[in-house]
Amino acid sequence: MTVVAVTAPRRTDAGRARVALNTAYVEALERAGLTPLVLPTLLEPARAAAALDAVRGLVLSGGEDVDPAGYGAPAHPHLGATDRHRDAVETELVRAARARRLPVLAICRGVQILNVALGGSLFQDLASERPGPIDHADAASRHDVAVDDGTLLHRTLGRRAFSANSRHHQAVRDPAPALAVVARAPDGVVEGVELRKPDGQWLLGVQWHPEDLVEADLFRGFAGAVG
Repeated sequence: MTVVAVTAPRRTDAGRARVALNTAYVEALERAGLTPLVLPTLLEPARAAAALDAVRGLVLSGGEDVDPAGYGAPAHPHLGATDRHRDAVETELVRAARARRLPVLAICRGVQILNVALGGSLFQDLASERPGPIDHADAASRHDVAVDDGTLLHRTLGRRAFSANSRHHQAVRDPAPALAVVARAPDGVVEGVELRKPDGQWLLGVQWHPEDLVEADLFRGFAGAVG
């Protein structure tokens, strides 16, 4: 049994705080032959990082906006709900996974906190800060994605062009020094990143939601890296 950690946000349901994870992540990982361990992001950051000793890989899931305090920017008027504690936990998880050379798959908000944890910044609201022909916040829409040739993402997906879902209003602005942008939407918005110098670590961050597409290639690639 190969166990991987999947971060889970907190939600309020009928006045009670709960740990909640979209079941699509669990199903996608199970189909890839992995056993997901739900990791609450309300733990103390150091304790959450210590949990990585018991797993073979890390998935950073989607969710609320990343607090701009993490990259030294004031809050934009269109900033949505944030959770600074989750930001702190996932930042520590990213650093711990890097130190352990654990495979990492970062999805939607996941790629955003990955970028911030490694020293990058975000567009807080694409519609006002980087207006373009694609409404990335439209959950009913899809758009093309172009992947750079010869990259880890290209090798994992097995193709350089495809159509992806889109439901986000934040995105990578300045890539972290350790990350290379390897996929973009037609309007130039960053859709995929990976390590500039892998140093033996498998790490991919994507802005779309492959678990909802039942897109097996990314999860099979992650499972192969986990071993």
